[in-house]
Amino acid sequence: MIHNFNAGPSILPLEVYEGAAAAIMNYQQTGLSILEIGHRTSLIESMLEETIQLAKELMKLDGDHEVLFLHGGATTQFFQVPMNLLNENQTAAYLDCGVWGSKAIKEAKNFGMVEVVASSKDKNYTYIPKGFNIPDDAIYFHYTTNNTIEGTEMFSIPDTNIPLVADMSSDILSREMDFNRFALIYAGAQKNIGATGVNMVVVRRDILGKANRKLPGMMDYRQHIENKSMLNTPPVFAIYVCLLTLRWLKKKGGVPAIEKINQSKANLLYKTLEEKQGFELTVAKEDRSRMNVVFLIKDPSLEKKFLEACKEQQMVGVKGHRSVGGYRVSLYNALPMESVQAISRLIHQL
Repeated sequence: MIHNFNAGPSILPLEVYEGAAAAIMNYQQTGLSILEIGHRTSLIESMLEETIQLAKELMKLDGDHEVLFLHGGATTQFFQVPMNLLNENQTAAYLDCGVWGSKAIKEAKNFGMVEVVASSKDKNYTYIPKGFNIPDDAIYFHYTTNNTIEGTEMFSIPDTNIPLVADMSSDILSREMDFNRFALIYAGAQKNIGATGVNMVVVRRDILGKANRKLPGMMDYRQHIENKSMLNTPPVFAIYVCLLTLRWLKKKGGVPAIEKINQSKANLLYKTLEEKQGFELTVAKEDRSRMNVVFLIKDPSLEKKFLEACKEQQMVGVKGHRSVGGYRVSLYNALPMESVQAISRLIHQL
C-alpha cells in the first residue's frame, strides 16, 4: 500500500479514481469519453448543476450565495477578489499569516489600499495572530483559514461586521463552520474537493457590482453567475472529479462526520510526534493544522533513518515545502486512518 501524504495535488478516494477512469472510457453509457462531450450538452450541464447543488448542500449555504467552478486556481483569486470588490480609494484589511496570504496582499495592492491588521512573519508564520482589530471602514477582511506550507490553521471565524473573504484551499469541507458568514470563499480543488485544474468560488451576490473599474468578462463574477460557470468552456473533467468527491463525502456523512475522522487522525500524529525524542513541532499548539502537520528532526542520523524508512514503506510526500524545509504530513479528507497509523508506528520504531 502506498501512503500518500502529498500536500497537493493530493490523495483522492479510491472510488473517485474508479469513477473518473470509467467516465474517461465511457461516460454514462454514451460510448463517448467525458473528455470529448460538448460542454453545452444536457449531459454536462446536468453534471455541473449537480456539482453546484451538492456543494451548496454540504456547506449548508443559504439562497444568497452562489457556487462557481472556475479556471485559474486559488492564485487567480488573489487578484480577482480585489478586482471585483476593491476600488482605488478604498481599503481592504488582510491578515498575513503565511506565504499565500502574503501573496494575496501583494496582488490586492494593485487595485486599492491594503491594511495588514496583523502578521506572524516575525516568528516564521508559526502561529496565528490573536487580538487584532479589523477596521470598520474596510471594504472586506481577507484571511487564509489553513496555511498549507507553515502548518497553521485558524479555527474561529473573526467577529466583524464587514464582509469576510477567505482562502480555504487546504481545509475546505474538512470541518464544520458557518459558511454563510462569508461574503466570498475560494478554494483550489486539489486538496479536499477534487483534482487540480478547477477552483471553487462561493460568493454572496450583494457584494458584487460595486467596483468602479471596467472588468474583463472572464474576471467578472457576475458574468460567471449569469452563465452558470459556463462563460467559456469549463474544465469539465476536473469538475466531474469534484462531483465524485462530493458524492463520496456525502456518503461518508458529510462535513460533521469527516471532521471527527480528521480530528482523530491529527490527534494521533501530533501525540506521536510529541512523544518521540528528536522530533520537533514548530507550530504553536493551539494553532496546529489538522490538515498539514509540519515538524523538524534535530538529529541528522535520525533524519536519514526516517527518510529511508519512509521510502521502504512507500510513504510519499513527507518532505516539507522548499521555502521552509523540514517535514510535512498532509491529512486531507481522503487520507485513510491506516496511513496515519502506519507513519505513527514508523516514528515510534525509529
